[in-house]
Amino acid sequence: MALNKWLISLLLCIGSFCYGQNTAKKIPLTEAIIAIEKQFNIKFSYAVEDVATIAIEKPAASFSLQETIDYLNSKTLLNFKALDNRYVTVSVLNKTILVCGIVLSDQNKSPLVGASVASGNNVIGTITNESGKFSIQNVPINATLTVSYLGFESRQFSAKELFSTQNNCKEIILSTKNEELNQVLINVYLTPGLQKYLDGSTVLNTKKFGILPGLIEPDILQSIQALPGVESTNESIANINVRGGTNDQNLVIWDNIKMYHSGHFFGLISPYNPNLTNKVVVSKNGTSAEYSDGVSSTINMHTKDVLTNTFSGGAGINSISTDAFLEIPITKKLEFHISGRRSITDLVRSPTYTKYFDRSFQDTEINRDSDKNETSSDFYFYDYTAKLLFDWNEKHQFRANIIGINNALDYSERRTVNANQTESKTSNLSQKNLGYGGNWKAVWNPKLSTNFITYFSKYNIGAADYRVETNQRLTEANEVLETGVKLNTYYKTNENLNFLLGYQFNETGMLNQTTVSNPFYSSTKKDVLLNHALFSEIEYNKNNTYLRVGLRLNYFQKFEKLLIEPRINIRQKVSNQFALKLEGEFKNQSSTQIVDFEDDFLGVEKRRWVLVTDKDIPIATSKQGSFGLEFNQNKLNIEATAFYKVVDGITASNQGFYNSFQYNTAQGSYTAKGLEFLANKTALQYSVWMSYTYSTNDYEFNTFTPSTFPNNVDIRHSVSLGFYYNIFKNLKIAVGGAWRNGQPYTKPIEGNETIQNGNNVVVNYDSPNNENLDNFMRFDASINYNFDLSQLIKASFAAGVINASNHDNVINRYYKVDPSDSNNTVQVDNKSLGLTPNLSFRVNF
Repeated sequence: MALNKWLISLLLCIGSFCYGQNTAKKIPLTEAIIAIEKQFNIKFSYAVEDVATIAIEKPAASFSLQETIDYLNSKTLLNFKALDNRYVTVSVLNKTILVCGIVLSDQNKSPLVGASVASGNNVIGTITNESGKFSIQNVPINATLTVSYLGFESRQFSAKELFSTQNNCKEIILSTKNEELNQVLINVYLTPGLQKYLDGSTVLNTKKFGILPGLIEPDILQSIQALPGVESTNESIANINVRGGTNDQNLVIWDNIKMYHSGHFFGLISPYNPNLTNKVVVSKNGTSAEYSDGVSSTINMHTKDVLTNTFSGGAGINSISTDAFLEIPITKKLEFHISGRRSITDLVRSPTYTKYFDRSFQDTEINRDSDKNETSSDFYFYDYTAKLLFDWNEKHQFRANIIGINNALDYSERRTVNANQTESKTSNLSQKNLGYGGNWKAVWNPKLSTNFITYFSKYNIGAADYRVETNQRLTEANEVLETGVKLNTYYKTNENLNFLLGYQFNETGMLNQTTVSNPFYSSTKKDVLLNHALFSEIEYNKNNTYLRVGLRLNYFQKFEKLLIEPRINIRQKVSNQFALKLEGEFKNQSSTQIVDFEDDFLGVEKRRWVLVTDKDIPIATSKQGSFGLEFNQNKLNIEATAFYKVVDGITASNQGFYNSFQYNTAQGSYTAKGLEFLANKTALQYSVWMSYTYSTNDYEFNTFTPSTFPNNVDIRHSVSLGFYYNIFKNLKIAVGGAWRNGQPYTKPIEGNETIQNGNNVVVNYDSPNNENLDNFMRFDASINYNFDLSQLIKASFAAGVINASNHDNVINRYYKVDPSDSNNTVQVDNKSLGLTPNLSFRVNF
């Protein structure tokens, strides 16, 4: 027995000895310096802050003084220098170093390919390779690097922590975010910065954005038009048609604030500054039960939400506008982000502006020559955002946001009355959207977390049209006021299973007002709608299966009406290469836009927001299902998806008919069905893709004759091609094109083109949407070059051209009575942008 105890003690001692030999203990550098001073009877001269945070293994006692100094120099980023046998100085090296690391997932330590590594001001940066490894040369010693990857918690390191002397790269483990199981499926989707999630949504990370044909900045509303099933029949980014829907059927959210305005320059430019937008998620089907409205799609924009404790910013200018943004740390727990952009079109009339202006105001009084009147116009826009980030502690985060968007058009007319007298009057049109929001994220324990959200959104469109010849003044106003509150509760049972339970309340008020001075007429209509919603969802992701099933209950207090909306999203991987995808959803929409034809502004079509009444304007509802097959191998991604979608409760007044139903009121529906296909091959330096959509889209209005006819956006065949190539490290190009069938239009009856309608003569239209415009075709190209102005300032130059072949595309056709002969009509063709160049220059620091 005694012998056994002795053997055990011996083994423990040997084990302790061996362990001690293999894992030498590090001690603070200050302790090592004190010991060395006593050993060699010398003195070190140093600043306390330079050595306070450094720990090293104690040098061997057998070392001489010079060997000890050499050892200290090899183990630290300090310069130890013996002045004589008595004094040694210590100073910080004024140099750059090589850093490297290997970024791994916390679940199975698999490498994270394409993870971002960047300094706080983005001057220094790279991405990880296929092994999850990165290395950066010439990094300043005092730099701080952030390692990030979508779906994972970001981590920050000082350059000293990642210092490499013999390629001994530090392992960096990133933890998955507790609140989302939804991981990245495809890291590079068409171009760097575009990604695809497991639930089928498309994600734009603006900081990693590469380049797309024709674009000079990461604009999500333009970028998603490369995806199958997404069109813009009038090439306006504010008029995106997702699987046959109208533009007002897209739910647009900016940092949890619902937005009602989606385009500068009457839809040609996105109103959302991409420089502080961190992530944009686009969903066509299978949407989370958290969201309602938007019966066609959800576009959810998120700004940067992490404190960096680093002052950074940037500024840029292009042929249309100039902008700037700043990220300002106030304390370690408080940070302020701000951005602003304004057009330069009222100061500089660039060729790009001229093309945009002619495109927006063709066939209007603004762009029409007049022999009688002298006319002039002035157009400008601006937008701004601000965000306050406060981390109370690791478990409680508070955010406050504001966004403002403004468009203004002034139009002046001067009319000569006689030789000594002239009259001049000014008309104006403005569109504004102002939003405030705040949220409180709380992590109560490792399994339970909540997010409390509140927002206020205000949209205004105001017009004052002075008509000189008739001395008539027409004023119009459309106002939307919406307040929303939402509480999301997340419960994570394990790493594979999440639950969501939430409540949402919205109060929406809309005002429409029209006043005419001569003869006097006034009309004001105001409606308010209260909506309560309960929603619940379960999300499961393990091995080859992804599942999200949800249910949303919507109660409209005014109508005492309850709508039940189930949601489903399933992806099942059946082999290493193939996966099946099933999505379905019921959704509703309680607001819509109507098109003003009679009360337009100087010939410019305006759209007004109105609330449903559950009678003449019903609640729009959609039912959609889709089934798809995915193939993914060796960075070749092929997708084919069949979809079927029915939207009921639409009105004739919000479709913008140019036919015999133009001024009629009726309720109806449309049915869209088709097939979407996408093939995308990516590599480290290039990406090539082709998308194709086949669809049919028909209206049904029971009170019309005929009751069924093609939808205004019935595009049967649509093809998009693109190629992105990183020529050098800092030089990228992208070329691509789009082809699609021309959209439907309605012709007058030949030989009987006009008819008398009361006191008016109107166009006598034939069968609705029975003809098609010529096919649409466009070729675009872009180039981007990045370079360093200094060690701290990074610059980029981008150039793009839309419709490089200057193809003559007609995007809309309608008819009106010939003012010189009431028996005939005049054909009006609205054309797309011709050859339109654009340039931009940006700096970031």
